[in-house]
Amino acid sequence: MAATELILLVAGITAIGVLAQLLADRLQIPTIIFYIGAGLLLGPISGYLADSLPFLGGRIIDPASFGDALPAIVGLSVAIIVFEGAFHLRVERIREAPAAALRVVTVGALIALLGTAIAVRFALGASWALSLTIGALLTATGPTVVTPILDIVPVRDRVAATLETEGIVNDVSAAILAVVFFEIVNPADDFEGLLHGFAGRLGIGLFFGVVVAGVLYYLVRYVDLAPGDAPRNARLLVLAGALVAYASANSVASEAGVAAVATAGFLLGNADIPYEEDIEDFKGDITLIVLSFVFITLAALLEFSTLRTVGLAGVAVVVIIALVLRPLLIFISTVGDRFTLQERTFMSLVGPRGIIPASVATLFAVQLRSEGLPEEASLLLGVVFLAILLTAIFEGGLARYIAEYLDVIPMRVIIVGGGKVGRSLAERLEDRGENIVIIEKNQSVVESARNAGYTVEYGDGADTDTLRAAGADNAKIVAAATGDDDVNLLVSQLASSKFDVERVIARANNPDNVEAFEDLGVRTISSSMATAWAMDNQIERPAIANWMTDIGHEGDVQEVEVCGGTFVGKPINEIGSMLPEACLIALVTRDGETTVPTADFVIEKGDMITLLGRRESVREGMQMVDSPAD
Repeated sequence: MAATELILLVAGITAIGVLAQLLADRLQIPTIIFYIGAGLLLGPISGYLADSLPFLGGRIIDPASFGDALPAIVGLSVAIIVFEGAFHLRVERIREAPAAALRVVTVGALIALLGTAIAVRFALGASWALSLTIGALLTATGPTVVTPILDIVPVRDRVAATLETEGIVNDVSAAILAVVFFEIVNPADDFEGLLHGFAGRLGIGLFFGVVVAGVLYYLVRYVDLAPGDAPRNARLLVLAGALVAYASANSVASEAGVAAVATAGFLLGNADIPYEEDIEDFKGDITLIVLSFVFITLAALLEFSTLRTVGLAGVAVVVIIALVLRPLLIFISTVGDRFTLQERTFMSLVGPRGIIPASVATLFAVQLRSEGLPEEASLLLGVVFLAILLTAIFEGGLARYIAEYLDVIPMRVIIVGGGKVGRSLAERLEDRGENIVIIEKNQSVVESARNAGYTVEYGDGADTDTLRAAGADNAKIVAAATGDDDVNLLVSQLASSKFDVERVIARANNPDNVEAFEDLGVRTISSSMATAWAMDNQIERPAIANWMTDIGHEGDVQEVEVCGGTFVGKPINEIGSMLPEACLIALVTRDGETTVPTADFVIEKGDMITLLGRRESVREGMQMVDSPAD
């Protein structure tokens, strides 16, 4: 292909990838579905149409489009994608579900690998070596498919942490294990032992990852990167470091580079480095472009004949992977943790495969064909891409509907007004784990809030369609916090009458309007009265006032409904010994009556209990209240 045509092709794929991202954001559908659809259209579908309509000029993307450069392009792209995913994996997130996350990437991965290998072996008659290679590849879910799902399905932190950890860790282990098993398939290589091959590649990857992370940390943290251009230089250093880690480790052992970039990304992401937000934004933008390019390209290289090779037997294998092995590994891995039955079911039904299986399988197929093993190459590509296609379409595309049906999405809080009051409220609520959406009609305020990391719906909060788009149908609280009392009053009326929101809270800028709000049954905060209360608290109760002002940093106060489980039927003195240290039950509300409970006060289902104490202790106490009975 001529250089001009290649440049045009790369630019076109990139533009289509960006368009796919915009459509996915707009329609709240995981981007992988659009990537795969675009790839199939540019590849096998365009080839089929060209066979029927010769004037079209032929297939848009074919295996010869990139020549021998494809393996290098895919490899470096995978390095950037894995690094970015690991960079966002925080230790604090893993701690949300440590035991479950560990079991999912060990016991769960083993179940997926062996189960998939057995299914491929007996359904398709593949050799054990090829079956184990496919089984290893299909243990990887990956951040490239999990993260977009979690962006549109805001589940609880413990669920998200488990799925994110699984995606990052299994990407690494799947790539390395697949290479180890592949050495048995490929007669050009010698096999010296599975354990030695896996441990060796993992060790090489860890070594290069730690070294590169250490060097980058020192350079970004302690070296003067030129004050005027320091953020830019930090971004470029980190990007270059990711590529160097991958290339260096891969030069020593194939696929060790995946472990290297995952290690470097995780260590840097959890280190205290300057310009972290700049680096995150830059890496995120680069990753989106690279991800779209690679996914579209790999899908375009697929042949329909390859899928026909595996046929219904391949579909049966994918069904076993998705509906038998996935639920089995999730339910075994989450035994004893504080996951509800609905959350475990959701995780078991959402495990789409992503970029690692696609990219590594493509590289393996190229090598198998060069070694004179076309049937093995077709079987490998057929099973892997069929699994990616079906799990992406059904598990990725239906993830939100599954979550809504199982009721695993926490009720959201809608704040109308993104000004200082709305933003301050959003910051406090989001810090406590609430699912926040801000509605704002001022474009500059919208951009500012989005840049600060908030989810913002652009539009008029007094409009029914805007409220619905922000999720008012699933909102537990609507807070009207604009500087216009007329708008706040109308928002309150709509939230109460149209959406039956559990609690509506309004800001009254003019004290004379408080009565109008209260006539609607709306909890109203008068700006002048709020200021008077705050000043009175500072005069009469300075200690508690200062402590309450600092909530979210040291202490916390939270109300939780007792819907069942461990605490029902137990007196306060017994529950107190069960709660974490530095956490106590301060108030109990029952049938609209709030009281300070005595030691023998018995908790009933439906009570609202107020937990007070240290921030971490209160959060742990809330999870205990939410947990089902043992």
